[in-house]
Amino acid sequence: MTLLLWLAASYLLGAIPTSYLVVRLVRGEDLRTLGSGNLGATNLFRVLGWRYAAPVALFDAAKGAIPVALFAPQAGGDQRIALLFGIMAVVGHVFSVFVGFRGGKGVATGAGVVLALAPWALVIGLGTWIVVVATSGYVSLASIAAALVLPPAVYLLHPERRTLVWMFGLLALGVILLHRGNIVRLVKGGEHRFGRHAGGGAR
Repeated sequence: MTLLLWLAASYLLGAIPTSYLVVRLVRGEDLRTLGSGNLGATNLFRVLGWRYAAPVALFDAAKGAIPVALFAPQAGGDQRIALLFGIMAVVGHVFSVFVGFRGGKGVATGAGVVLALAPWALVIGLGTWIVVVATSGYVSLASIAAALVLPPAVYLLHPERRTLVWMFGLLALGVILLHRGNIVRLVKGGEHRFGRHAGGGAR
């Protein structure tokens, strides 16, 4: 397979609309019309609960890890190509061709990419996410905080990946930009806290 085909495969794997498919199968509804309309695991949690959201989040993470850990070696690519494949999977998750180029915000899929390339940095990011959710109740704020600590964590904990810090920075920036609506609601005090269910406008 050429590099272009591997990139396409990474995108298509990432584009599998897991949360959308689960809601379709379980409730026969379109997740895009429920809660925030987002096709990520957080909105799925608000609609169906942890029983469904947890495995979906793990699958979404695998969508990011597989291109890095499996596709890149098959393509004969270096670490830059591996990270590029991972980023393409995140793009697929966020802009899925299967559901009108809608999707999630790339947090779980991005975490899978980081797991495959910089696991200690992921530990720092995950720890940050947990602390912020526990203290503030805002998943969006936790995701933004985790994205912010990612590039310095990669630089400090993975010296062998320092040439890739700028690419991790782009990944983090993408996650933050996808949360711009959440940022506006956080500033205005209108963001919903973790644990709220759809139907009340939860996002």
